Amino acid sequence: MKALVLTDYKKMEYIDAETPEFGPNEVLIRVKSCGICGSDIHGYDGSTGRRRPPVIMGHEASGIIEKVGSNVRNWNIGDRVTFDSTIYCNECESCRRGYVNLCTNRKVIGVSCEDYRQNGAFAEYIAVPQHILYKLPENVTFDQAAMIEPLSVAFHAANMAADHPIGASAAVVGCGKIGMLLIQTLRMFGFGTIIAVKRSSNQQELIKELGADFFLCTSDDDVQEKVRQITNGQGVDYIFEAAGSETTVNLSIEICKRNGKIILVGNSAPKVSVPLQAIVTKQLHIAGSCASAGEYPACLDAIARNLINVDLLIGNRAPLSDGAYWFDKLYTNHENNLKVILNP
Repeated sequence: MKALVLTDYKKMEYIDAETPEFGPNEVLIRVKSCGICGSDIHGYDGSTGRRRPPVIMGHEASGIIEKVGSNVRNWNIGDRVTFDSTIYCNECESCRRGYVNLCTNRKVIGVSCEDYRQNGAFAEYIAVPQHILYKLPENVTFDQAAMIEPLSVAFHAANMAADHPIGASAAVVGCGKIGMLLIQTLRMFGFGTIIAVKRSSNQQELIKELGADFFLCTSDDDVQEKVRQITNGQGVDYIFEAAGSETTVNLSIEICKRNGKIILVGNSAPKVSVPLQAIVTKQLHIAGSCASAGEYPACLDAIARNLINVDLLIGNRAPLSDGAYWFDKLYTNHENNLKVILNP
């Protein structure tokens, strides 16, 4: 088969690779669409240490079942499917409690780290276990289905604020692709005033179209003062931090309401310093949100019912053979927040 392989840092090659073998509990999928994730771009230069060459990256994907293992049940050749980016064991304590995203034995598709190598979906074929498969509704396209994985991250984060009262205010700090999906998700989840905070003013109109009531730019605006004005001096009820830097985490703490909740979704920086006294004296509730845990069906249903429009976030579609060009383009243009979908 043909695959887009990270053969060295900052070097992607479209080359021949072995078609993956599949076990008795697995299926072989002919990949139709695979999105380039921000984590793939960070792995492209080796900065995360989780994409060690050689590896086939790609975990936001969809396709058609080509072959099935001997023990596979309820899945058939020709089924249109997507799949979780996390391969979880279904046996550890976390899995038994429903926290499959925290599986002790988990592997992430398209990741090559010290502990394991799991080739991904920037290829003509991928093999995955049947228990992470999800069938596509008839009116959901392969390209739309490639957006399910990032959308599930947004759903998982929003669900951590399931205790919110109707009409509660929310802010999304960091409006990349996950942040923009969060804005749509929070609107669907019944939040009231939604504030988008971004470091640059590009895509302001799109972000408002997605559901943000206010757009604040950290490079131009006095964000803290404007948030006070918007919230009548109270601060924001729920903050969704989707950038993962020390600056944005501390900004989230500053603009959060007393006894408010901050949900950390971004994880670009391994460590950040925070104002402990502000957290304590404001009695803030801070939680981390990791990947997703069973939100795929709800995400597929939301797209099928036109409650979430992922098409607005797809910027370019290209053949997999052009993948090296798009990796280089996205790596050098960090302000391009729209999704690139590669089609094998």
